[in-house]
Amino acid sequence: MIEFREIAHGSADYQAAIELRERILRRPLGLAFEKTELEAEASDFHLGVFENTGPVVLVGCLVLTPTNSEIAKMRQVAVAETHRGRGIGQELVRHAERFARDRGFHELVLHAREEVVQFYRRLDYEVTSEPFLEVTLSHRRMRKRISPVDV
Repeated sequence: MIEFREIAHGSADYQAAIELRERILRRPLGLAFEKTELEAEASDFHLGVFENTGPVVLVGCLVLTPTNSEIAKMRQVAVAETHRGRGIGQELVRHAERFARDRGFHELVLHAREEVVQFYRRLDYEVTSEPFLEVTLSHRRMRKRISPVDV
């Protein structure tokens, strides 16, 4: 069984999310988090998905960074390799949409790595840019309006 919940910045769950994000998103590119990057996340929303069929384990996470009172940027979406292909990423994004809407946001934006653009398209995100390089990889800007009827 899986459970979604907000993760407090600086908590043990936050540390687990950092480790997951580094393993999935950063290390393959030869990158590591800087202390200042993590400190800057204190005002962001951190969401996690936990498997609780045995010991509770973080299996996915993402960060929502408010850009203004109506728009939040979804970033650092990661699902453990062992849990991919089960719909967990899709459920996590849907959870983030509801979470953001409930806090008054009307739109989510993101920078999707080229290989996951179709994943977000299936979730009704639209591409809003030509490809661009970010952390050495091709990305596309994407967006989705969120409202009670959308999520």
